[in-house]
Amino acid sequence: MMMFPIIFVPLVIFVLIVAPLWLILHYRSKRYTSQGLNEDELQQLHQLIQHTESLKQRVKTLEKILDDEAPNWRGYDGK
Repeated sequence: MMMFPIIFVPLVIFVLIVAPLWLILHYRSKRYTSQGLNEDELQQLHQLIQHTESLKQRVKTLEKILDDEAPNWRGYDGK
């Protein structure tokens, strides 16, 4: 008979408190992730893509200049 309260009390606490919170938080997070990006986030993403392309072009230009002026710069180890 002593086993019944030892198992019953934690089970009731889990069913009444933990499980509902778990379900609410789980489905709320699923709803937020399924919505995707809003307009502001989408605009920011496009700006970041444009900035990345600009930086890639700058790096290519700098590498070309270095290739012309210092052909062995890629093998330079800083010593």
